Amino acid sequence: MKKSAVFAVLSFFLAGPLQAGTFVYVSNADDGDISTYTLQPDGSLKPGERVKAEKVVMPMSVSPDRKYLVAAVRSKPFSAFTYRIDRKSGALKLVGSGPLAESYPYISHDRTGRYLLGASYGANQVGVNPIGSDGKVGKPQQVIPTARNAHSIRVDNTNHFVYVPHLGTDQVFQFVFDAKTGKLTANTPPVLQLPQGTGPRHIIISADNKFAYLLNELTAQVTTLAIDKKTGLLSPVSVAVAVPPDSKLQPGMPRGAVGTPGANQAPRDTANDIWASDLHLTPNGRFLYAAERTSGTLAAFSVDGASGKLTYLSSTPTEKQPRGFAIDPAGKYLVASGEKSETVSSYSIGEDGSLKPIGQYPTGKGANWVEIVDFK
Repeated sequence: MKKSAVFAVLSFFLAGPLQAGTFVYVSNADDGDISTYTLQPDGSLKPGERVKAEKVVMPMSVSPDRKYLVAAVRSKPFSAFTYRIDRKSGALKLVGSGPLAESYPYISHDRTGRYLLGASYGANQVGVNPIGSDGKVGKPQQVIPTARNAHSIRVDNTNHFVYVPHLGTDQVFQFVFDAKTGKLTANTPPVLQLPQGTGPRHIIISADNKFAYLLNELTAQVTTLAIDKKTGLLSPVSVAVAVPPDSKLQPGMPRGAVGTPGANQAPRDTANDIWASDLHLTPNGRFLYAAERTSGTLAAFSVDGASGKLTYLSSTPTEKQPRGFAIDPAGKYLVASGEKSETVSSYSIGEDGSLKPIGQYPTGKGANWVEIVDFK
């Protein structure tokens, strides 16, 4: 073997241990910090450093180039903290913070990474902040009053259309997005009206951009919405439910915003109320999972790629009051957090979509949002 070939082989093996891996981040609202973990090849988590933010840190978003993690603080002064992600260790280093217009329960980057989109549940608005080349979030450049309880905000895969579910009015606001300027304008029609009392909460987009999946907090229904590729407008296709058919839970009612009197409480006994929280698709689009907080479960669905229709498969117990979870980019593992639990759980995703518990790992108080970043 030639010396050059030998050197190449040795370099390959020597470089192996230095290759970056997959990292997990969990925001801890009550402690005001972010837990970091390394996702091991077997799906277990190796805890790392807990990085300071501020109380009440909740939603997070990773830039498209995976260089930065942005975390939003829902206490005054409302702000977005930007952390640089070390590709080898997954360590977070604070690079700066910027002001947000309001308390945002949900933030997301546009597809260019130049803008941060936010939705405010308590202030009934959406906002756009510019992001500099250094990852820092600038002052709000646009704030749009919308309707009661804006709960999430996502741009489609073409970066042309933005969707904002509103829990209080059972609507999804539809915007046209200008990626050059970061400006949002109302689409025509500007809203999609859903049945009263469903409580639209989180929305995600399929990889082929044909469908959006909408989780309704008050009914645990997951609505499949077709996306018109020309106009970006949404139209309902089908509905599936993220609780077992024999569940005794009943439809819930809207609750107060974080940081307000009566936060997370409805004006009656809520012990038996449906309180759905989050949903995600596997990267291959075959399975969808949804979290329900009252029962502390993760529901699994199979996905028909052609029609977008969901079929309920099973529910798996998870952390107490699960607020957020994420699926690794390889689609092999799921990590879930619970607001009433000081551990996070990891699961393997089976070929049939079933979840198999791997382990529980320590985290902070008020754990609520999970992000997974892969550098393999």
